[in-house]
Amino acid sequence: MESIITLKDVTKVIKGRTIIDEISFEVYKGEVFGFLGPNGAGKTTTIRMIVGLMGVTSGDIIIDGSSIQTKFEDAVRPIGAIVENPEMYKFLSGQQNLVHYARMTKGITKEKISEVVELVGLTDRIHDKVKTYSLGMRQRLGLAQCLLHDPKVLILDEPTNGLDPAGIREIRDHIRFLAREKGMAVIVSSHMLSEMEMMCDRIGIIQNGKLVDVQLVEDFVQDKDARFEFEVLPIDKALLVLQTSYPSIAANRSRNGIIVEITKSEVPKLVNLFVSEDIEIFGIKEVSKTLEDRFLEVTGDKGVENNG
Repeated sequence: MESIITLKDVTKVIKGRTIIDEISFEVYKGEVFGFLGPNGAGKTTTIRMIVGLMGVTSGDIIIDGSSIQTKFEDAVRPIGAIVENPEMYKFLSGQQNLVHYARMTKGITKEKISEVVELVGLTDRIHDKVKTYSLGMRQRLGLAQCLLHDPKVLILDEPTNGLDPAGIREIRDHIRFLAREKGMAVIVSSHMLSEMEMMCDRIGIIQNGKLVDVQLVEDFVQDKDARFEFEVLPIDKALLVLQTSYPSIAANRSRNGIIVEITKSEVPKLVNLFVSEDIEIFGIKEVSKTLEDRFLEVTGDKGVENNG
């Protein structure tokens, strides 16, 4: 896989305090990379260093072959980014906003503007004033602005923040399309872990300024042991019987019964146990851990950062 962004032992020290501590990872062409971290972990600080809004104390960031330390303009040129909210001139139309931003980069044609407008699905409303746009439309216009100069890297900080479910799905579909069809490397941060699970190919978790883990999403959420939900009654009795007979098996109450962490081959013995104890079984299904489950395990249930 072709690496577009490489962080090499990146450290950031502010007023004698180490905010980012020698983190290293790569982001590849055509992938969506999710960046997660508990409150104050340093996620947004890292993003700001990648886009050039904050200097690097030591280490280096290489973007499309150029060092942000020694060739700053070449390094940031292939980046399109929305850090926090896209800011637009609300008294202008979407088209006028894009024409204004296009003047900042040489070679952006009217045809290119029309292309990105169609790509983000704003063709029917692009000549309306931005003040009439919904939040989702403003997010899409911000995305169009990012794409005007054909970036190789797209960095989006909380791209679905404040959107309704339809808007969230639209933005997610656009991001997946840009990575898959346009070959962009996309870095996304979000506090909506269920969305990150559906959107991202890999995720990196940062905690206390250190990179805890980088894995494929499916590998990260996969358990060594399976998890099965037993729909049973009475639930309290089932938990007590399980704790007495198999104290080493992890079990928790669920909405419909109990969830136990066991291998598939162990399911029949639990069925026999419950039947022998006159516990009614209405169903058994295998369940997977979500990205949220694994994130809370790794970070110690400290919440997801919005802007730290």
